[in-house]
Amino acid sequence: MKPVHHRLNLYIDGQETYTFVPVEPVGARSLTVYRNSGDIVLNAPNTPLPSNAERSVKTIYGIYGMITLAMSEYIIVVTGRELRGHIMRQNIYRATEYDILPLNPDVSVTTPPNAVEAHLLALVRSHLQGGTFFFSYAWDITRRLQAQWSTLSQDGDKALWEIADDRFFWNKYLHNRFIDITSTNPDQNLSPYILPVMYGTFDIRPVRISIYQLRLCLMSRRSRYRAGTRYFRRGVDADGHVANFNETEQILLVGDESGTQLSFVQIRGSIPVYWAEVNTLQYKPDLQVMELHDTVAAMRAHLHETNTLYGEHSLVNLVNHKGYEKPVKEAFEKHFAQANVPKAKYEYFDFHSECKNMKWDRISILIAKLEEDLIHRGYFHLDSNKPEPVKLQNGVVRTNCMDNLDRTNVAQSAIAKWTLDRQLKDLRVIQENDSIDNYDELTHDFREMWADHANAISVAYSGTGALKTDFTRTGKRTRKGLLEDGWNSVVRYLKNNFFDGTRQDAFDLMTGAWWPRRGWNPTTLIVDQRPLLIRAPPYILGFSLFMICAGMTLPRTSDYSLLYYFLVWFFLALVSLLFVFIHGIEYVNWPRLRPLTNIIYYEGPGFRSGHHGKGLGLPLEKSKTAAHSEEHRRAKSKKLDEIEMGTKERVD
Repeated sequence: MKPVHHRLNLYIDGQETYTFVPVEPVGARSLTVYRNSGDIVLNAPNTPLPSNAERSVKTIYGIYGMITLAMSEYIIVVTGRELRGHIMRQNIYRATEYDILPLNPDVSVTTPPNAVEAHLLALVRSHLQGGTFFFSYAWDITRRLQAQWSTLSQDGDKALWEIADDRFFWNKYLHNRFIDITSTNPDQNLSPYILPVMYGTFDIRPVRISIYQLRLCLMSRRSRYRAGTRYFRRGVDADGHVANFNETEQILLVGDESGTQLSFVQIRGSIPVYWAEVNTLQYKPDLQVMELHDTVAAMRAHLHETNTLYGEHSLVNLVNHKGYEKPVKEAFEKHFAQANVPKAKYEYFDFHSECKNMKWDRISILIAKLEEDLIHRGYFHLDSNKPEPVKLQNGVVRTNCMDNLDRTNVAQSAIAKWTLDRQLKDLRVIQENDSIDNYDELTHDFREMWADHANAISVAYSGTGALKTDFTRTGKRTRKGLLEDGWNSVVRYLKNNFFDGTRQDAFDLMTGAWWPRRGWNPTTLIVDQRPLLIRAPPYILGFSLFMICAGMTLPRTSDYSLLYYFLVWFFLALVSLLFVFIHGIEYVNWPRLRPLTNIIYYEGPGFRSGHHGKGLGLPLEKSKTAAHSEEHRRAKSKKLDEIEMGTKERVD
């Protein structure tokens, strides 16, 4: 496998070029990006630097990629990294700092030329700083151990980006230009500059049991397809990609890393039907299940992909069998039966009913249901003293709840614990009648790793840490944990309603789900186009609360009663607050780059829990019409672009 350059020096020749020079090996071919033309050139060995070039004070630890915004193309480089551990004799880093370099000489990232460019740059920065991005220069962090072993003989002469799992190569879209140049011109092989980055988690810890030195590793890989936030990316798309898809791999290394390696993989993802939860400022959004003509085909595509990649799989569904979640459960079961996918087994477990009153130990009921399949499907076991693996994992458990976060975390950690116990017994590290619960150090690290892993996935999707992590950390539910869950639930509500639209825009921008097109009207990003009647009530509410506080705290200058004063301001506050909730859908922070108009105003067959927060009259209808008009204009512009480009989709 060909590694990526570890460190680069950046030389800037005024407004002409950026030149990246590898620190080692000495004499390696440097890379020049011409700012005016945008050309990218891999220089001949020992090419001298421009005479006027000045070296940047920062060391570059990798090129994250290139992105085009409204006014310029930009190079994103990693300028800070944190060593998170070692695996297979390779370092794993987390990216911590970045620089954004504009190609357009007339554009500054510190003082953008206009508000639109400033907004787009802010989206890029927020995504980079809010994500957890991991990379390695010589080990494929995007693929599980079994997948790496299965292609070992073919991977020897390939570059790191060529063998990376397309789903988990998070910044592949941003490296499109580098990949295109490399693929079309053998002399311009930019592979040493293409750094695959994984969005997910990575944790590895040493553990000792008796005379055995172990290393326990847990990592998750987040798919770049249908990526986004909790309420703005749900369900499946026409290609079979589901929201919040994560592959979680638990690795056990015994002795030297070239010795015994064991790997166990689980996956999670949104329920693979067309469904959504439409925010209306209510704590429970409107649940919507859409009966589209290709629902079965989309589910079949998703399950076929997971079947091809992982083998047999059990679909563990943890949603409630009654109440709010029931329609999603019924839609899943209905379309799964129609899809008739081989080697896929549906397993329902009513988590809340089985584990109510904090009886979390009853998750063992689910393990008992899965035990036969877990034994049959096994895990990956490689011993360096043997030419072939001792075992292969020929199946996987796919777990989901509504968000694929809290209940899913509890279930997956319980399955992982059962498997780890089985692995240690198979290796005879512990006896058949023993249990890992008897080893405090191992149990503590296992729980901490899974709790941290749960929090990271939850932050990426919902904006807060996971719920129920007190059970993951301690093995029991606590009242302190309940209070923490209550706090996280409140924060989730605020973020999901008032901040996630911008965060979703950042996901769409950085993964290539959206890019600037001809005819795009950038003012929609920065101009509030809602009617004045909609925009005014929050200000009236705020001013009314201010006047009420002023009346209660400021010194009295008159003996007259303040009754009518308070009645007026309380009345205005109440009316404005009621207006906001009646028109709640107008006050949600919706994505602007890819509006969800077709979902919000879906009128086709299916299930809808209600039509809350859509107002009582003209203002909403006006906004709805404007939204449809904007969506139509975007679709028309996209079709024109497709005609000009000769393609329907931008190729990764």
